[in-house]
This record gives sequence, C-alpha cells and structure tokens, in this order.
Amino acid sequence: MKLQFVEAGEIVTTHGVRGEVKVLPWLDCPDMLCEFDRCRMDGKEYVIEQCRVQKTCNLVKLQGIDTMEDAQKLRGKIIELYREDIDDEVIFAAELVGVEVYADGNCIGKITEVLDYPGNSVYVVDNGKYMLPAVKEFILSTDMENNKMQVKLIEGMRSDEN
Repeated sequence: MKLQFVEAGEIVTTHGVRGEVKVLPWLDCPDMLCEFDRCRMDGKEYVIEQCRVQKTCNLVKLQGIDTMEDAQKLRGKIIELYREDIDDEVIFAAELVGVEVYADGNCIGKITEVLDYPGNSVYVVDNGKYMLPAVKEFILSTDMENNKMQVKLIEGMRSDEN
C-alpha cells in the first residue's frame, strides 16, 4: 500500500548557531535526503533550504528555523517526505507490510514484517510462516497498485519445513 508520507530520518541534534539540524537518515544512503526540497514534521510542511552529507548523517537547514534555539526544539522529531515527490519505482519497506504474496498462482499470505540484514532484506510472510530473501531470484514482481507480489519458493523458505 502506497503511503502518503514516508519517514526519512530523525533529528538527533543541532549543528552550529544558524538553525541547522543533524539528521540520522533512515533512507538507503544519506545522499537521498539531499534530493528533496520539502519535508514535514508533526503535520507541518518545511522547505529544505540546504542539505548536505556529513559522514553517515545529513546537515539540514529548514526555512524558518534560524537559531540554535529554534533547532533545539526539533530534536527527536521525525522527518517525513511526501510520497508524491519520490519516484514511483522506489518501494519502501513500510509500504510492503500487508502486500499479498503469491507463489504458483496461490496466495501464501501477507507480508507482516521486513527485516534488514547487511546482505539483503528478508520479507516475513504471515508472522514467520515464510521467510523470503528480497532478491530478484525469488521476488519475481511487485504490483503496488494491486497490492500483490509474485515470488518463487524453494525448499527451506517455509519455516515449518524439516
């Protein structure tokens, strides 16, 4: 299910005296956040005046946040991006929860969780009934409009198999 807003990171601290904030990004890489012109927090839209990468974080200057005191009030807030600003080809883990999974034309359940591992993500179907590695060999297609995913199963993917 496509979300209206996507959580992109958390403001962890301030940076400098001119209102910049340090964001711990939850996207694939910190560079992604720099591609956006706007975000929102607590239902309020903010214009991103400047965004740059610093190691594994982002330093972000938001319009209207001009002092360290203003920035301090944002600590711990979650930055959300507008889904309409993101390429339709990009699918987020939160959007996959609830997607129906089909193998050989039969529905085997719904994705209940997405686990992130260093090599790849793993889709948990029906609370652990199936564990599907998120790689192209097993995930044949994903149709977000119809809330369906086609997969290829092999021996050992079903958790109650010997």
